[in-house]
Amino acid sequence: MKRIGIVDTTFARVDMARAATRALEGAGRGFRIHRRTVPGIKDLPVACRQLFVHEKVDLCLALGMPGKAEYDKTCAHEASLGLLFAGVMEAKPIVECFVFEGEARDAKELEALARRRAEEHALNAYHLLFRPRALERSAGTGLRQGFDDAGPARPR
Repeated sequence: MKRIGIVDTTFARVDMARAATRALEGAGRGFRIHRRTVPGIKDLPVACRQLFVHEKVDLCLALGMPGKAEYDKTCAHEASLGLLFAGVMEAKPIVECFVFEGEARDAKELEALARRRAEEHALNAYHLLFRPRALERSAGTGLRQGFDDAGPARPR
């Protein structure tokens, strides 16, 4: 039985963990989800590390929604570096899924983007654990999470 950690924040304006959980449950079986919710995006790395150490998760999905301000972008960058460090320390993947508030025109679009991106990153996490060949087959195809896929630079 695999263990998947999901860490989200109270700062986010959408319950991205719920969307990710539903996507994982629809993808298959053979895993248990361990969820943690932290206040803000810079709290994600420690929470992921705690799940690796105390819950023995095999992979973490880190979900966050930085605001529009330049400060929020800086915080997201710092959090991203922390997530990279935590993953390297454990030699286990952390799938980072951030949705910046400025990516959407309004609240409705923001909600749809956050849900879709969380679902698609959750499926990537599932594939990392259970179907890594599926990811290999998609290499170089220009897949995008949350938006329409870009497609390959040169058709195969």
